[in-house]
Amino acid sequence: MGFEKPLRELPIGEILGQAFNLYFSKFFLFYLPFLAVGIPSSGMSEALLYLMPAMPAPDASEEVIFSWAVSSIGFLVVALPLIFLVGWILSTIISGMTVKVASDSLEGKETDVSEALNYTVKRLPSLLGAGIASGFLIILGVICLFVPGIIVMIMFSLITPVIIIERSGALESLSRSKNLVSRRWLKTFGLLIVIGIIFGVAYLLFDAIGSIFGPIDWIINGILFALVEPILPIAVTFYYYSMFTKENMAFTQSPSSPTGAEPATPSLQNLQKIYCAYCGAENFVDANFCENCGKKVFKTKSE
Repeated sequence: MGFEKPLRELPIGEILGQAFNLYFSKFFLFYLPFLAVGIPSSGMSEALLYLMPAMPAPDASEEVIFSWAVSSIGFLVVALPLIFLVGWILSTIISGMTVKVASDSLEGKETDVSEALNYTVKRLPSLLGAGIASGFLIILGVICLFVPGIIVMIMFSLITPVIIIERSGALESLSRSKNLVSRRWLKTFGLLIVIGIIFGVAYLLFDAIGSIFGPIDWIINGILFALVEPILPIAVTFYYYSMFTKENMAFTQSPSSPTGAEPATPSLQNLQKIYCAYCGAENFVDANFCENCGKKVFKTKSE
């Protein structure tokens, strides 16, 4: 089954429908990387519980309880940030890989996991930098009045596809993501809410299933949770292309007068063309991104 970039702005239902179709058509290509990360991540969380200092008996002395509390706090101060850091870096890499594979599928290119991994690792500093900046602003917004945190989350929801597809830097991706979702705040929020509901229902169901297996529930949870995690980066990739198409349609649409007169004649500057350095397609001279491949256009005029 072939997939193509959207030629128009897609509604939320169609974005999710196409995202699921792409996921199911290349299931193992998307699922296995998340599985490879999911089980070790669940294992680290399980190991944390086993390595915690044992809780003293209820009738233990105050000295014993105090010593246990100090050692437990010290252990958590070291272990929790380490586990969070490792998990965050791994999830960032896997999400970037998923966007790359989904983008290649929509661009009609051959998808290769190892190539996607190498490409994402090269973009990792930008992905982590943008993640730190957006995460800090989201937390700050939530602490202030909660609503600003949601707004910031909406603004920066496309930073991963912007960095992966357009090869933008960390700070550039923040403003670029904001521009792409402009005038689509509620739609972006709605898409994120729907995906969040899918995740919430799936996690509750999978956690209940995993609890049946007792001591190996962390393995079952890792296997099951990995089933739903590719949905977000795939859907965000479709949403990026949908917003990119919306932006291009607005850019290329000729202005018309309120009286119904003929559109104004484009200026000589707008009629000049430049070539994309990546795919060779022609673009308007004032275009910032290639209409064909979506990558950043360098200002070199055609002959």
